[in-house]
Amino acid sequence: MTPEEYADWIEAGRLLFAGPVDFERGVPSMEFLPDEGTPEVAFAGRSNVGKSSLINALTGRNKLARASTEPGRTRELNFFRMGERLRLVDLPGYGYAKAPKAEIGRWTALTRDYLRGRSTLKRVVLLIDGRHGLKPDDKDVMDALDKAAVTYQLVLTKADKVKPTEIEALVAATKDAIAKRPAAHPEIVATSSETGLGIDVLRAEIAALA
Repeated sequence: MTPEEYADWIEAGRLLFAGPVDFERGVPSMEFLPDEGTPEVAFAGRSNVGKSSLINALTGRNKLARASTEPGRTRELNFFRMGERLRLVDLPGYGYAKAPKAEIGRWTALTRDYLRGRSTLKRVVLLIDGRHGLKPDDKDVMDALDKAAVTYQLVLTKADKVKPTEIEALVAATKDAIAKRPAAHPEIVATSSETGLGIDVLRAEIAALA
């Protein structure tokens, strides 16, 4: 990509996310899913990895997605509409959550069914805590996405909490870890919702799917 092409790519991302973004609906079960047609990008990750904060940073709206320090706060599929071009989907976190086992089982099954059967799902943005790297739960999710042939891209969050050299090493190690995974997008993006690191790149990656 030439410098001019890169600048155009980044600008396309900025323009998309500068446009309208609205909460569309929370989906507690599959029958409440919105009609298919508009491309969708879903955000997945362990509980408390920073999904809601990242969606807010991408859209430049502090309270679009409800961020919480309590693991397991998101318990539905939350759909956000970007005009007619794209939907963002905030998925319930996996791993540890402060919720009854039956409730965790319900939203885990809902997420699995959505990821398996949604024809308009263009990519899953899989968030990994930049302080800790890949965990067994993350690898289980990647196994499931590989099996379902759902393309996913790994995004490291909270990159401002560790040294730049450590993030560089983690990006390299993560690239090696996904090199042979059939559904994994090869580019890893390190982000910080606090400083804005990598937000422009991730916007551009998502805009290319709209």
